[in-house]
Amino acid sequence: MNEIILDTETTGLSVEKGDRILEIACIETKNLIPTNNVFHKLLNPEREVSDDAFKIHGYSYEKLKSEKKFEEIADEFLNFIKGKEIIIHNAQFDLSFLNNELKKISRAPIEATNVIDSLEIARSKFPGTSNTLDNLCKKFNIDNSERKKHNALLDCELLREVYINLIGQKEPVLSLYNEDENQIEKLNSVLPKSNHKVIIKPSEKEFSDHKTFLKSEIKKNFF
Repeated sequence: MNEIILDTETTGLSVEKGDRILEIACIETKNLIPTNNVFHKLLNPEREVSDDAFKIHGYSYEKLKSEKKFEEIADEFLNFIKGKEIIIHNAQFDLSFLNNELKKISRAPIEATNVIDSLEIARSKFPGTSNTLDNLCKKFNIDNSERKKHNALLDCELLREVYINLIGQKEPVLSLYNEDENQIEKLNSVLPKSNHKVIIKPSEKEFSDHKTFLKSEIKKNFF
């Protein structure tokens, strides 16, 4: 099953007071490796943005009012996440807003059974400490220097790295052999679970990027 790393930005903190979603980002991964399928939308929230929320993400209603409304992108969003495991940091918050938007257009809610909350995992590993995304990045030495303002797409990528560290999984290993899918599954099934490595085929672009990297390193170090 593929995963979806998901994040939203909103006009404020309270669904009950009418706050709405103004940005949704989803990064699709397979075994936590990005597939390059991304869903990212800025939305017209149909209401003003609170001052506190503006300070966090920098989006104003004036900037967003020409964007599509949630109902216009709902089908595309639901198709993107369908049948996939969803990873969210503080899932209760995002799900309350997403399901409120879905309720407004008479669509079924996203079931919590399909969702992994990385905040709950962090709290179980680091009880009694602050487990914000920024603090977890510091704990795991993840570079979040670009996070001047909250941005759903950037936060998804940071969350992917945080989640890999939370569950103790190293970045998956690329196999340079041309294995078919059945062989990959067989190899995965016999690897010890305590040292499980996901073996995937690199794409042509990955091969090309790797060659370019090697050339640059050789030139830098030997010429």
